[in-house]
Amino acid sequence: MATAEGKAEVFADKRVLVSGATSGIGRAAALAFAAAGARVAVSGRDVARGEAVVAEVEAAGGAAVFVPADLERPDGPAAMVAMATERLGGLDVAVNNAGYQERRALLAEQPDAVYERVFAVNVRAVFQAMKAELAAMLPADGGRGAGAIVNVASVSGVRNPNPGFSLYSSAKAAVVHMTKAAALEYGPRGIRINALSPGRIETPMMLGSGLDPKVVGEGLPIRRMGRPEEAAAALLWLASDAASFVVGQNLGVDGGFLAS
Repeated sequence: MATAEGKAEVFADKRVLVSGATSGIGRAAALAFAAAGARVAVSGRDVARGEAVVAEVEAAGGAAVFVPADLERPDGPAAMVAMATERLGGLDVAVNNAGYQERRALLAEQPDAVYERVFAVNVRAVFQAMKAELAAMLPADGGRGAGAIVNVASVSGVRNPNPGFSLYSSAKAAVVHMTKAAALEYGPRGIRINALSPGRIETPMMLGSGLDPKVVGEGLPIRRMGRPEEAAAALLWLASDAASFVVGQNLGVDGGFLAS
């Protein structure tokens, strides 16, 4: 299928869930999937911002629904996937993007409650969401299914770039390795699972971390920070048939950070 402008809708008739889609990379991904023909479940905690993203999608001629979710709650991820699957009529692609970064401090200064929240949102929620997403993508008889899952990790899970974020870095490392393990388990059953590790992207989380964007950008080989749309483009590729032979990978979108 193609749009009026002649662009191929590579996700036509696909049903896509994006968590953490009310801002940053998640918002950019939701808009991009919808522009490529998908019906998108925009998920997040902030109802007003989520509905605003849905309105953006619809204003551009796309289709989207808002799915409220509090992924810090133990029952939040499964409820999110259940609602998205029901409202979309199934699930073909899931992007587990929601995340939480602690305030910058040395490890011994981080309260236990902060540790619990970082790992609840960044690790436990991804685990629980994947369980529900896999159930939605696989047939009940145990046969071969179809679908793609992309977990948004971070370059911090590969190489900790700054002191003060030890919990976030550890949690994202867990996401990378859980992704690889799950990919080995479910690749034979038709589900492709990969991770995306963004680097220094101009998102509210990144800009709120206390780092100077100009200094950060100048420290990268490409000499600038990335844009949410650039990370979203990589997400779409990983989830598309163009990446049909890509399984269990962690794709860095980082302006050369991991190469330096």
